[in-house]
Amino acid sequence: MPEWFRRDGDVVTLTLHVQPGAKRSEIAGLHGTALKLRLAAPPIEGKANEALLRFLSGVFAVPLRNIELKQGAQSRHKVIRITASPISPEALLPAPSAK
Repeated sequence: MPEWFRRDGDVVTLTLHVQPGAKRSEIAGLHGTALKLRLAAPPIEGKANEALLRFLSGVFAVPLRNIELKQGAQSRHKVIRITASPISPEALLPAPSAK
């Protein structure tokens, strides 16, 4: 099982490495044991955290109330809890290419 997420019933806990101030919000792959996200929001007065929660709400197809920032409000390393998402975290990464 990948180290960047953990599943417990209908709750998924993600470990993220977030890069604020990017040109656009997107999933950038893995960064060590975390999923790397680029956010098109500045790291000023919580704007990046708000943008992160909104972005994940869309990616995981859940209302904003189902997403909680558990750790890392002032850090690039964050732990997020998502409840009742129909989207599997594995689906966020591209399939490994066959060689």
